[in-house]
Order: sequence, then C-alpha cells, then structure tokens
Amino acid sequence: MNTSDSISRAASPFMRPLDIGIAFELRSAFALPVGAPVDALEEYDTMSTIDGLADALRSLGHRPRPLGGGRALIDTLLAKPPDLVFNNAEGWGSRSREAQVPALCEMLGVPCSHSDPLTMGLTLDKSLAKRIVCSAGVSTAPFVVVDSLEQTAAIDLGWPLFVKPVAEGSSMGVRVTSRVADRHALLAEVQRCLSAYRQPVLVERYLPGIEVTVGIHGSGDRARVLGSMEIAPASGAAADFVYGLESKHEYLNLVRYHAPPHHPTPSQMADAEATALAAYRALGCRDVARVDLRFDADNRANFIEVNPLPGLNPVTGDLVVMTKLLGRTYDDLIRTIVEEAVSRYPALRDAAIET
Repeated sequence: MNTSDSISRAASPFMRPLDIGIAFELRSAFALPVGAPVDALEEYDTMSTIDGLADALRSLGHRPRPLGGGRALIDTLLAKPPDLVFNNAEGWGSRSREAQVPALCEMLGVPCSHSDPLTMGLTLDKSLAKRIVCSAGVSTAPFVVVDSLEQTAAIDLGWPLFVKPVAEGSSMGVRVTSRVADRHALLAEVQRCLSAYRQPVLVERYLPGIEVTVGIHGSGDRARVLGSMEIAPASGAAADFVYGLESKHEYLNLVRYHAPPHHPTPSQMADAEATALAAYRALGCRDVARVDLRFDADNRANFIEVNPLPGLNPVTGDLVVMTKLLGRTYDDLIRTIVEEAVSRYPALRDAAIET
C-alpha cells in the first residue's frame, strides 16, 4: 500500500492563504417531487458537511466562502470569483448533473477542485464507466443495460444478479432486494428501478466476495492510493451483504469498516489497489476519488464504480471514515485535495510557500 507516502506528502507543503469558495447544494433546497423515491435527495448534503469543510479550510489558513449552487453560484462567480472553487456540488437534473459546476468554472476560467466535466459526466453513468475501464483491461462484472421489462428476457448472465439505476450515486436505488436470484425477482427489481428513477437499469452478475473501497489522490501517473477500507456486514456472510440504503442508514448496527482491510490477503489487496488505480487513470479522475470494488468467486478484484466527488461529511463520509481509521485527520484529507487542485493551476501553484 502507498498510504505512508500519501501521509508524508500531505503533511509537507503549505501555500499562501487562498479565497476558497465552496460549491454545494443542500437537501433543504429541494422539494421532494410527489411520488419520488425516499432516497431521491440522498446525494445532497446538510449544512454540517459544509461547516466541516469550512472549518478545515480555515484551520489550514485559507478563507472559506460558502457559494451554494445553481443560479446563485453563477452570479457569484461572475461578480466575485474566488481563487479556487472547492467543488462539493452534485448538480441537479440529468446524468450529466455532476458536470455542471466544473463546466461552469472551466467556461469562466475559475480554478476548480476535483475532476473535470467530462469525467464527472462519464462516471455517473455506471455503464459508460464500466465500458471505459473494460477497454483499459480492468476487470468488472459482466453487465447489460435495459430500459424495459421486455429486454430482461434476453439476459443470460447467470444467477444471482444485481440490479440498480444506471446513473445515480450514493447508493440511490440500491436495496437489500437489489440482489436477485430468479427471473421473478429480476422483473420486480427492474420494474421498481424503472418506475422510481425513470432511467435505464444496470443488471450485472453479482460478485460474492469481499467489498472494499480505495481512496486515490493525484492525477495521471502521479495518482497514488490514499488507503483502502473493507466494508463488511456486522453479522452474516459477505456473500449476502448489500451495502445499500438500509445498511448505510443503519451503519452503526449493520456495517463494520476495517482500514486497513481485515480479510483480503496482502496479494488480494495489491490486486485491488492496482485495479482501482487503473480505473481511476482510465476515467481521467483527478485530485481525489473513491473507487468501489468487489472480489469475485476466484478472489479477483473487480471494478464496481468510482465516485469522483466522494462524500466529505466529517463523520459519515466513507472516505473520511477510512482516513480516520488509517490515522489521518479530516484536515489532512482536505489539505491533500486542495494541494492537488492547486498543483494544476500555475498562478496558484507558483505562489505556494515551502515551510
């Protein structure tokens, strides 16, 4: 693992104080549409996340400025752009919603953290992301995408299968019922996802092994592993465990987080981290992302999906939980993200001061 390298790098350089605007949307800003699923706003934050980010940036010597999102963000960026936008905005609308803020910043020439609009749009669509990583030689479960019940008749991937909306994040649409073992259950889950989320549905072969998530920072050849975490059931077998809405909401009772991972062997974790890095690079991620993987029946790591905008709630974010279990602080994690972003912009990078 490369965790020690990441820790030493994150603790070394500091930079001049920056005016850092935080782009975000809050759940409270949206009215839940009639008939919408219970997790329709799952990707959006509460003010505790934004306050935590601002506190961390302030402790690092910067001047945080909450910007919000939507039209208010546009007005602010035109009137008083910050030195850097710290992107924590999920956007709203289509499968390209996560590309909205980086695209706006790119158009206006405002430095922005995290991945660019192309990567943001690509990675939210799980099928497109899987096709790209497959083309780069990265293992992923066989899958199909359907947009009608009739198309399920042609599915021949073996049992069990896993069903979820094709372009949602934060486990939206993923339930304990997402793992299906027969045609009747498959039809029921596809119908649920089509009706509730109004988009195509990803159906993939279910992988029975251990689930791990790998944090990565940097860009291209400089990308390095921050650390890895096993996500395990509090009871029962890993082969039956679904890390979805129910388990995330009841994580204290239903989930155990192990960083470093407990059950995969060193060689299996080397495989997992190499797989995660290859996927991160193939998808063009930058600054930070969290790559989710699951081991198959032969104990080989397989790509599930990548989150180039990982949750940064100071208590519950998976990347934050992993960071703390590995002995780093929340401030260290935020410093790493800011430093990676600054390194891309010469005007900001050249003002860095070595301590």
